[in-house]
Amino acid sequence: MKIVNKKISIIGAGRSGLGAAKLAKRFGAAPFVSDSGDVNKLMKSVEALKTAEIEFEIGSHSDKVYDCDLMVVSPGVSSDAEVLKTAQERKIKTISEVEFASSFCKGNIIGITGTNGKTTTTSLCGYLFNECGKKAYTAGNIGLAFSEVAADVKENEFISLEISSFQLDMIEEFKPKVGMILNITPDHMNRYDNKIENYAASKQKIYENQNADDFLILNHDSELLMNYWKKSKSKVYYFSTKSKVENGCFIENGIVKFVKSGNEKFTCKREDIFLRGDHNLQNAMAVIIAAKIFDLNNERIINALRKYQGVPHRLELVREIDGVKFINDSKATNIDSVWYALQSFDEPIFLILGGQDKGNDYSLIEPLVLEKVKKIYAIGSSAEKVFNFFHQKVKVEIKKDLEEVINMAINETRNGDVVLLSPACASFDMFNNYEHRGDVFKELVNNI
Repeated sequence: MKIVNKKISIIGAGRSGLGAAKLAKRFGAAPFVSDSGDVNKLMKSVEALKTAEIEFEIGSHSDKVYDCDLMVVSPGVSSDAEVLKTAQERKIKTISEVEFASSFCKGNIIGITGTNGKTTTTSLCGYLFNECGKKAYTAGNIGLAFSEVAADVKENEFISLEISSFQLDMIEEFKPKVGMILNITPDHMNRYDNKIENYAASKQKIYENQNADDFLILNHDSELLMNYWKKSKSKVYYFSTKSKVENGCFIENGIVKFVKSGNEKFTCKREDIFLRGDHNLQNAMAVIIAAKIFDLNNERIINALRKYQGVPHRLELVREIDGVKFINDSKATNIDSVWYALQSFDEPIFLILGGQDKGNDYSLIEPLVLEKVKKIYAIGSSAEKVFNFFHQKVKVEIKKDLEEVINMAINETRNGDVVLLSPACASFDMFNNYEHRGDVFKELVNNI
């Protein structure tokens, strides 16, 4: 993308917006960052923009934002935001940050999307490729923004990229060498007019520009994904924990196998994969397929799977106190994530639920809650909704904050119990993001 002397407006001053602004400046453009958010919550961004000598505005979008050749949109910005509607009316070209960054990336992009498991899979993929001797970056909605590293990825290097449906909504030419759709379950329905087909279509954009030289990895067990999947031009591999596949990964008698045209190319034991839970087995299978697409060494793949212990805020053991495990699963921002979390434990659970609701249907986890949960602590703006749904089925108490929850949990739990923060909700009613929520939880537990 040639952007020398071009005026580029960047909507959103978070991590992605900052990265896009710096990338634009690096390649000779004149970036202008605009964020309608609270300046007090964006002070780090303000300081970074000042240091980089990039022009910006915080608190509102002025007319200056429309004086541009291109508008780049951060993933947190709603597709129906007024600033984007106005840009479209004025026929301003508008693209996502991931589209913008990809035009400067020369390496192999492994693009990973899906409702759940993106962060773990993206992290594992980057880790495994590096352990196998391939230079790999990890970016997207995890750690670094794509824009921060895109131009540094050389040919024959890799970038493991976590991509949300919001980012895919505004792509034009984005084309990963390898695309993954881990699963599709209802999420962000408020953004997609409560239509699962709209959400599924958004996820599928990850392969719309792929050709016969590219690869697509799909979850054969995800019913909604299989129902809505449309034929791609790329080479397709599947992974499954339920049935054999002709091309891809499956498990048989405790042995994980990768096959190509029915021929076995890789095997490992289930216990070689450190991460617990069937959902993490699926995540690992997707990464194994990616690794074998590039013919990485089998023994080095297995060694990486044995060593990788997961990401912060995803079923993270914070501490064990008198036999009680405190688990931080703050990244569980939807019902499906909580379902997987509950499946991962056989111990009695004290579950922390609530936050900014996204149209949750709690009946989807009701059987597991009845089977495994001794008590629910309801927090955040959705606390009453949680209470109203569950209070006649399991013990529920509404608490004002995590500190109150932890103080009560210390007194109510005993040896062999699990205190699980798996909120099923966004965090923005009480925290800056899910990381902030998880960090507060960890700090409270570590201060006991």
